[in-house]
Amino acid sequence: MSEIPTDLRYLASHEWARKNSDGTVTIGITDYAQDSLGDVVYVELPEVGSQVAAREEAAVVESVKAASDIYSLVSGEVVEVNEALVDEPELVNDSPFQDGWFFRVRPDDISELDDSLDADAYAEEAID
Repeated sequence: MSEIPTDLRYLASHEWARKNSDGTVTIGITDYAQDSLGDVVYVELPEVGSQVAAREEAAVVESVKAASDIYSLVSGEVVEVNEALVDEPELVNDSPFQDGWFFRVRPDDISELDDSLDADAYAEEAID
């Protein structure tokens, strides 16, 4: 069974979001997603300062098996990207919930997270 932290929110497409104390939201992909993709070899991150929309493509991850779009769980401004992934995309495989995060967003409306899945719903809906 994949690791599914209970303090995060999820999309059925296997992205996660973490509320940060500074009001930003960190976005990454789940343990299940990285395991399904296989060895991650490239990550295309959004530009800092760009706008992302909830449930729309914001980044791309490529593995030895496939390329996949990464969706944001909230709309807002990208305030930081994980530059470490440029040189070490394998961080997504090694630590999907910590070192392998993709980008941080200053959300326009934090309540958009309410439309996402909690850990139990994600496990039932997306992993089965």
